[in-house]
Amino acid sequence: MTSRTYHVPQGGLPPQTDLLSGRAVFTNAYAVIPSGVQSDIVTSHLPHWDGTRVWVLARPLSGFAETFSHYLMDIAPAGGSDSPEPDKDAQGALFVAGGKLVLKLADGERELRAGSFAYLPPGCAWSLRNRDSSPAQVHWIRKLYQRVPGLAVPDAIVINEDSLAPVAMPGTEGRWATTRFIDPADMRHDMHVNIVTFEPGATIPFMETHVMEHGLYVLEGKAVYRLNRDWVEVEAGDYMWLRAFCPQACYAGGPGRFRYLLYKDVNRHMNLRQGAPLF
Repeated sequence: MTSRTYHVPQGGLPPQTDLLSGRAVFTNAYAVIPSGVQSDIVTSHLPHWDGTRVWVLARPLSGFAETFSHYLMDIAPAGGSDSPEPDKDAQGALFVAGGKLVLKLADGERELRAGSFAYLPPGCAWSLRNRDSSPAQVHWIRKLYQRVPGLAVPDAIVINEDSLAPVAMPGTEGRWATTRFIDPADMRHDMHVNIVTFEPGATIPFMETHVMEHGLYVLEGKAVYRLNRDWVEVEAGDYMWLRAFCPQACYAGGPGRFRYLLYKDVNRHMNLRQGAPLF
């Protein structure tokens, strides 16, 4: 089995001797939140979550990315929540980057470890607890579910990356591949969360320009990413937040693999009436 690493934030604060310059940038097309920005001073706390601090990496913003929020949560031993989701119309995706957690669903408890993924449909009753002696880190992506007449709400999914084979992009001989936690042919789903892997030297060989919004958290390695008109160096722990139609491409220069957790919205008509349901 191929060894995998999943970056987790270190927290803390930089020393007073550090320079103020950094790589963080927010434009009208994209944002980059470097790992070093994810310090103790920018954490948040959430109602009904015990022993948990949260880095909010993305939230809906009018005129920018509008479909999702992305939390990176650090859960202390005995921490977690028995009432995690306040919105009955919200669906969620969890991806564990470090430690161990216990996810409770209607049909019982599941242990989650590094590499575990869970899809939580709207209205799903769930809880998440850290019963281990060490902190745990988990990504939590939230999106309002867009119901469609004649399509049922998706079922819950609990799976680990270890049990999935990456799907190579055509013509790349496996150098660029995607690990898909959700079946792309399942039209019940209106969002996908994948892991994208580039071997050293692999590239996205054109400027992707599409309607899907993106959140990309770098799990491993480093690369140069083209975002709109800019080339940006990124490494493990960095977060890229892209609005719809932001041109994007990538070159993974090595020396190791470059991997990121990817969110995108999919499978729905465009909303032509502001505030109306999206079908």
